[in-house]
Amino acid sequence: MSRTSTHGDLDETDDLDVDLGLRPESRTERRANRRKQRARRGFGCFAGLVSLLVVAGLIGGLMFGFGKGRDYLEQMFAAPDYEGEGTGSVQVEVTKGQSAQAIADTLEKKDVVKSARAFERAAREDPRSVQIQAATFTLRKKMSAKAALALMLDPAKSIRVTRIGVNSGWTKEQVAQKLQENKTVKLPPGSVAAALAKPWSLGLPSYANNNPEGFLYPGTYDVPKNATAYSILRLMTAQFAKTQAELKLPQTAQRKKLDPYQAVIVASIIAAETNRPEDYGKVARVIYNRLQRNMKLQMDSTVHYVTGRSGGVFTSDEERNYDSPYNTYMYRDLPPTPINSPGKDTLRAALNATPGPWLYFTLVNLDTGETAFAATAEEHQANVRKLQAWCQAHKGRC
Repeated sequence: MSRTSTHGDLDETDDLDVDLGLRPESRTERRANRRKQRARRGFGCFAGLVSLLVVAGLIGGLMFGFGKGRDYLEQMFAAPDYEGEGTGSVQVEVTKGQSAQAIADTLEKKDVVKSARAFERAAREDPRSVQIQAATFTLRKKMSAKAALALMLDPAKSIRVTRIGVNSGWTKEQVAQKLQENKTVKLPPGSVAAALAKPWSLGLPSYANNNPEGFLYPGTYDVPKNATAYSILRLMTAQFAKTQAELKLPQTAQRKKLDPYQAVIVASIIAAETNRPEDYGKVARVIYNRLQRNMKLQMDSTVHYVTGRSGGVFTSDEERNYDSPYNTYMYRDLPPTPINSPGKDTLRAALNATPGPWLYFTLVNLDTGETAFAATAEEHQANVRKLQAWCQAHKGRC
């Protein structure tokens, strides 16, 4: 039978004491036992919290300890790795400045190693890993990470690459000459010209009218051993295609009522007329303003292109009388093709000309490239006098 507590609640503990035949506890004993139970429960929660904090501290120390902590974690959670020397053959390209992590990711994707973490660990354990150079390596599939690293550290097992630079503003003839003269690549005589003569095999955009001029994108290229003239030129046209996609060149040109080919032509003129990025958009605006007013462009750069002259700022009377559609002193409108290979910034400027009323521009300082822009013929003549004064002060420079 049950008793009623002094608080009027049913005391189930008392029931159990009676039913089991135990001596009933006094009120003082019951209160003491309850305090002990609460203390034990509180201590259990506190102990659990302390355990969690210890584990969290351990993991945190490992995470922030990098090196040794990282290795300890990898021992706890072993990185999957193949065994042995692997089979088959696969080529892996490493570019200059590529991190060990990026190399490891590539090796995993090509199934050379079982996991990127395994290769990273092997690289950390071998100080020679910092000597891995830009190259195309012939490796095998399903290799142990250490075996893959050993092959990459063996110069005889890699196909070394040659770095070739193409400057913004170079013509296709200049590109061909530089490639043909490269003593490391050693292309067969006339092979670049032969490749350029078959433009349909170079991956040009459809609007290029099968003319590579303007589409041999400037930049630095890693060229593997045994590369051909075609493969090297296709590296450049592929980079143009990538840049074109980034700029959304055809779509942007169409939105601005430009033919994409015209945009490339304008960009090539900008690249030839100024080397100051802050002036690219202004030169583009001068070109468009003159075209809208049916004015001749009168660009020395287009005359230099058709007469084969490189360098220099001015044109002679004889050059300006040279009969060619590239002679923008003689003919209106844009020249029929680009006059060099423009880069990303000049292409962007051709698509996004700086707003302004300018119809003229001229260099006023050949050392700095400072260019003055004018909206009227009178302002332009004043700027020309500044150039004449500079040339007078620097005789033999103009």
